[in-house]
Amino acid sequence: MKIIDSTLKPQFASIFDVEAIRAEFPILKLQVENKPLVYLDNAASSQMPQPVIDRLVRYQTSQHANINRGVHYLSETATAEYEDSRRKLQRFINAGEDREVIFTSGTTDSINLVMHGYGRKFIGVGDEIILTTLEHHSNIVPWQMLAEEKGAKIRVVPINDAGELLIDEYEGLFNERTKFVGVLHVSNALGTINPIKQMIAFAHARGVPVLIDGAQAAPHMRVDVQDLDCDFYTFSGHKMCGPTGIGILYGKAELLERMQPFKGGGDMIMSVTFEKTTYNSIPHKFEAGTPPIAAAIGLGAAVDYLSAIGMDAIAAYELELLNYATEQMSHMPGVRIIGTAPMKTAVVSFEVKGVHPHDIGTLLNQEGVAVRTGHHCVQPVMLRLKVPATTRASFAFYNTMAEVDTFIAGIRTVQKFFT
Repeated sequence: MKIIDSTLKPQFASIFDVEAIRAEFPILKLQVENKPLVYLDNAASSQMPQPVIDRLVRYQTSQHANINRGVHYLSETATAEYEDSRRKLQRFINAGEDREVIFTSGTTDSINLVMHGYGRKFIGVGDEIILTTLEHHSNIVPWQMLAEEKGAKIRVVPINDAGELLIDEYEGLFNERTKFVGVLHVSNALGTINPIKQMIAFAHARGVPVLIDGAQAAPHMRVDVQDLDCDFYTFSGHKMCGPTGIGILYGKAELLERMQPFKGGGDMIMSVTFEKTTYNSIPHKFEAGTPPIAAAIGLGAAVDYLSAIGMDAIAAYELELLNYATEQMSHMPGVRIIGTAPMKTAVVSFEVKGVHPHDIGTLLNQEGVAVRTGHHCVQPVMLRLKVPATTRASFAFYNTMAEVDTFIAGIRTVQKFFT
């Protein structure tokens, strides 16, 4: 990773009005242990700005009704707002059609939808699924369930000590039995950005579809699913300034049309008799029952907010935060960064010699600093890197260089406490 010179003020930060942005996040005014909150747990869940909160309140107070089929004002209004959010998400990821955007409850739900809808229909005994060591449990367990049910086999791409995928090993896993690839865009534990465009092209040259777990990428960088040419792309609203309980599955229309529904009932039907059910067209075929209407509208407001700032601007500023923290931590005796790939987003995992991660997290909390500790739902990564757990600081565009300084000072306080 290119590290900035700590003697220089970051150039981009001077034109990125972070204080104006912070003023729009009510929770950032909170005091923890009588100290200003320094929220560095954004990879787990980001915070919500006032415009998104206001949009949720406006929906609940003046637009709420169940969607579709209703002919009264509120139902028609809610339906229009819900579908408008779908179009916002289409533009945000540059999907070719709005019907390729399916609302789910989150990334985990989206991956499970693909496993049930595509995997159970097209993957059989002896077939092989390629995953990577970096995967979140959400992109491991569903495929294990499928492999056990179908008699299929999972093959795993290894990583090096820096936390990078070994692409030669990836390419060597393909054979005539390879039927599917699942890979995350960005590692939630290490921040590694994977070369997914290259990986997708290699798989497609062999007729193999690819699912991308974009939960840690969509909040931090521009995503263009047509440029990537991925078959499926998933992400969650709560990691990108939106509500919980909402996420997106993007899928190429021709694949979605071939897939079987995951859930039955409600709006996913065209007609029902006891003899036969005819399924609705996409995307409605995969949105059974009353959907998370308010959350979907809130997510639409969140991508409006992010787009107004600019995803390229967000990515550049967050990289400066990461570089600044990395540069300072690299000079701290007894501190070791876990995950040193040259291409990373705003995540730094680390260990402090002789101190358990939970103790680090507890003492940092006393300084008002919120970080994440544990295995981060990537136990295979921890096993490969020979660490039981790490402490993880994850940055967002509303964090500041001063907060990084508070975080670094907190680590020094931890070290003093245990010496």
